[in-house]
Amino acid sequence: MNTSKYMALLANGQRVDLTHATILKSNNLYPFGPHNYAIYEAPEGIFVKGLNNGEREIMLTSFELIEETEARTYDHPYFREDN
Repeated sequence: MNTSKYMALLANGQRVDLTHATILKSNNLYPFGPHNYAIYEAPEGIFVKGLNNGEREIMLTSFELIEETEARTYDHPYFREDN
């Protein structure tokens, strides 16, 4: 039995269980940075956007609830630039 959970702490202090969420969109490439994001749909119909504030070693650093329309049409403004 797998007891691992993927819990996201939102900016408002709410916790959302993303363990069984579907990833709708993402760009999680190491080294991490502002280009990293993920859009999740939790089984309860909750949509969560995860972003990275520039941390190289942490994939996603902040999470927020978003509406379904934004989740399905989200276009991330940052791209990874390789030297």
